[in-house]
Amino acid sequence: MGSVRAIASTRLLCLFTGKAAGWSKTLAQAGRSSFRRNVCSSPSRPQSCMSAWVIDQYGTNGVLRCTDEIVIPAFNSANEVLIKVNAAGLNPLDVSMRGGYGATLLNLRRDPLSVMNTCSEFPLILGRDLSGVVVDCGSGVTHFAPGDEVWAAIPPWKQGSLAEYVTLTEYEVSHKPKSLSHVEAASIPYVANTALSALVSAGGLCRENASDKRVLITGASGGVGTFSIQLLKAWGAHVTVTCSQNAEGLVRGLGADEVVDYTAGDVAEQLDVMEKFDFILDNVGGDTEQWASGLLKPWSGAKHVTLVSPLLLNTDSMGLLDGMFRALFSLHNRAFQNVISNGVFYRWAFYAPDGPALDDVCRLVDTGKILPVVEAQFSFAQVPQAFQKLEDGHSRGKTVIKVAEEDDSCTEHEVREAARQN
Repeated sequence: MGSVRAIASTRLLCLFTGKAAGWSKTLAQAGRSSFRRNVCSSPSRPQSCMSAWVIDQYGTNGVLRCTDEIVIPAFNSANEVLIKVNAAGLNPLDVSMRGGYGATLLNLRRDPLSVMNTCSEFPLILGRDLSGVVVDCGSGVTHFAPGDEVWAAIPPWKQGSLAEYVTLTEYEVSHKPKSLSHVEAASIPYVANTALSALVSAGGLCRENASDKRVLITGASGGVGTFSIQLLKAWGAHVTVTCSQNAEGLVRGLGADEVVDYTAGDVAEQLDVMEKFDFILDNVGGDTEQWASGLLKPWSGAKHVTLVSPLLLNTDSMGLLDGMFRALFSLHNRAFQNVISNGVFYRWAFYAPDGPALDDVCRLVDTGKILPVVEAQFSFAQVPQAFQKLEDGHSRGKTVIKVAEEDDSCTEHEVREAARQN
């Protein structure tokens, strides 16, 4: 039994950690080979620090702490870039991570030896979205140069964007849409990469095959939902969504064809009288798992893709091997039952940061097919208030932190020279 659990856990860990890297590498080789820049960096760096919001333990809003004693991140490889953060987007994931969600698996990804020792991930910087300006580039960087305006989604095992500076690999970064401000741009990368992971990687949808598809999005008024509506409409799909009545104007304005108010009665009954769907993107989980697959067209290759899986919760509560084995068993069991009962496919999707994928999103934004949906904006000093706003729920788009003024050059030459020493 132990060997079976080990094999199952290894397979799921490879899926979790390898999907983003593989997709990034493939797209990067296919789409960026003609755009090359050779930017060299000096090996000498005097030490300097930056401001950041950190947590020193998991917990509620009280664990958030602002400090100006975090060392500006250094390059760990030649293909990294140092980015000055102008704006950072917050997501429900940040609230969950503040409380310790996913710590077991994410710590293993940060340091594979963490299972053998007691090394700490603290102080931990949260924040997955950023829009900013490249300050410095490693010697192997070919796609960016200092001064480039960029946006990115940060992997959850890396230090986040609630800081003045962030270091990422060039394949996690993309050029920011010219039509957006930094605050607007910071609202998109995380939800875009998450939606693409679900719709494309897990669901097999794309511009070429979506035009005749009926798609249902549950919980559509949040960041992933509002982005997915626009992307699917740009691809020509028919989109039905569930949300509360007071979000109907927003989702219809983004292109939703049909809206089901989950506060107006049993949502499953309301959806059951409609024509069957080709694809369900589930942002809700819970009871949705029990009835969603019954809304799909049987024996037609229809798919139910959920972004609410038990993987991280299981590993947190049961430990690494038992938790991953239980999660994999649950996935295989449900997928098998759905296939044999009505010929539909059930899959999990995970947030997968990917810079090259954001290049395609950038083009959609600059042609007006994707609009940013910023519900609330906070200053860098108001990070705790921004977290509280997210905890209150019922989001209508994204919450964004303005980290720096867009015209603030902030002695970038000095910062670049300081960072090179770290």
